[in-house]
Amino acid sequence: MIKKVNFSNFFELWIASRYIRLKNKNNFISFISLTSIIGITLGVMALIIVLSVMNGFQSELKNKILSVASDIEVTGSNYLLRDWKNNNELVQKQNNVSSVAPFTHNQSMIAQGRFNRGVIVRGIDPNLETHVSDIHKKIIRGKYTLNPGRYELLLGIDLARYFNLKVGDKVALISSQANFSALGALPRIKQFTVTGIFDAGMYEYDSSLVITHMNDAQNLFQLNDLVSGLKVKLSDLSKTQATVNNLESLYQNQPDIFIFDWTKKHANLFAAIQMEKKVMFIILTLIIAVAAFNIVSTLVMGVTEKRSDIAILRTIGATPKSIMFIFIIQGVMIGILGTLLGMILGITIALNIDTIVPFIEGLFSVQFLPKDIYYISKIPSKLLANDVISIVLMGMFLSFIATIYPSYKASKMDPAMALKYE
Repeated sequence: MIKKVNFSNFFELWIASRYIRLKNKNNFISFISLTSIIGITLGVMALIIVLSVMNGFQSELKNKILSVASDIEVTGSNYLLRDWKNNNELVQKQNNVSSVAPFTHNQSMIAQGRFNRGVIVRGIDPNLETHVSDIHKKIIRGKYTLNPGRYELLLGIDLARYFNLKVGDKVALISSQANFSALGALPRIKQFTVTGIFDAGMYEYDSSLVITHMNDAQNLFQLNDLVSGLKVKLSDLSKTQATVNNLESLYQNQPDIFIFDWTKKHANLFAAIQMEKKVMFIILTLIIAVAAFNIVSTLVMGVTEKRSDIAILRTIGATPKSIMFIFIIQGVMIGILGTLLGMILGITIALNIDTIVPFIEGLFSVQFLPKDIYYISKIPSKLLANDVISIVLMGMFLSFIATIYPSYKASKMDPAMALKYE
């Protein structure tokens, strides 16, 4: 009775599994089936790896930017925020605001001997800055020390390499503002001492950012007690837009105050990453589609080879729907096998890409991401369950679509004509 129930309810699955397990008379059909499985495996694997790398790149880039920059900036026109102390208290009281710190932002030129380079000079309060950024954790040489009045500074590792600077060396900062005298306009020059060198991991910051005490920056650039703006650290980064909207409504009657969040300041960059991710998804999906539609060839030749089997099944009572299900299940099994193998390989490589890529770089003496060209120098990976699920479902769906036509043709086969020449 159990055998009868199993046969009456699941015989399509049983026959389809036998068609896959048993060696075909035509080895060419087996080769096409194997090619279909390998193609789907490679497509799914590549798609998982690429999306993981794109996710990792976006996440790593965001973390590196926010380690030096701020979640939100509140600034004034001409990059000067007046009455900043009252604004500091006002912003601090808003929901989702964790910490607030003032800063100055000015362009300058750093010079030593016959070498010089344009830089961004950021003035900070070193005690408050630790609550809004992680620059103090990026110091690799020296100390996170900025004493007011002593004209000390921190600079990026690439800038230090360019000038061959070490902790304790002296450099000159040349302000774009000038002193006027009987001899005409003279640039404002002040000598600073290097107290620390940081490595933010982004060439943009490591090669062009100089950090000093806010009081010293105010004196150098003649800002008096003014600051450029307030750096705001959020408790929950996912609520950035809601916090920005809240702050914009707070300052809606003050058109000279501007609110920038980290997504707006780097909008083009993150939009480009999202676009690349979508394009890569489409391109690699086509690879899976080509491999999946090899299943059509497999099943069409399989139907031709199994004409007598189909006719016998029809004569003993199998319905056209059952015949159709047999070949649909056979094709879907091929798709599932290839998809699962691709998922396993893709997840394995994505989780170990930080080991695989350095091994390949060392083996061939190449560097995939030079730091002076790209924002980051290592290939990151961030595997998301939603991406894996969507890729697996897509692979299975394409495999199912590829089985419909040959399965339908098999169900319409006339058993008398099939057995006529047997």
